[in-house]
Amino acid sequence: MSGLHELRLTIARLRAPGGCPWDQEQSHQSLVRCLIDEVSELIETIDREDMAHMREELGDVLIQVYFHAQIAEERGDFDLDDVAHEVNEKLLRRHPHVFGEGDRLSTSDQVLTKWEEIKAQEKKNGPVATGSFKPQPPRLPATMLAEAVWKQILKKQLPRPPSVQSEAVEALSEELDDAVLGRELFVLCAAARSKGLDSEGALRRYADKVMHDVEQSLDES
Repeated sequence: MSGLHELRLTIARLRAPGGCPWDQEQSHQSLVRCLIDEVSELIETIDREDMAHMREELGDVLIQVYFHAQIAEERGDFDLDDVAHEVNEKLLRRHPHVFGEGDRLSTSDQVLTKWEEIKAQEKKNGPVATGSFKPQPPRLPATMLAEAVWKQILKKQLPRPPSVQSEAVEALSEELDDAVLGRELFVLCAAARSKGLDSEGALRRYADKVMHDVEQSLDES
């Protein structure tokens, strides 16, 4: 019996009558914090390149995937095989240069361009976009949200807010490297802490403002 099948049986047993009271009480919603914690711990092992610990943390993340699939199966929504089948079909569909009749692609940039082209043609799940910006996960860290917003501004050639012009961004980027960026972000967070400000919230609110200003500019044009 494979380890994957053994894990599936274990999770099902924990949830079944006579299993573990804690596991039986859990829902998709109650497990969200667990998923965030486990992914964060996995990222830490990746940053340290700690392979032995990474194996353990990958297992903890895998538990979350199996747990959510088990709950969904009990509700009659879908099961683990459905999850695996759907994501495998997505990989096959988005890599025609490997699995299909598509032209061979030789660079990562070509692959990403093709990926986005195929993705744009697929049926959309999740929230329907009502503006110029692709909806982002509400729990996405603020720095990743800001990067995603700027990426979409450039990709879709949207109007730049006066406070965030490409020239200023490019000029600043020339002065940055990994160490300088880390130091400046740390200093800003430390200063925010001293001032009693929420750096995560402030950046998220500003990213929201940028999106609002762009949409308003489009409405007025």
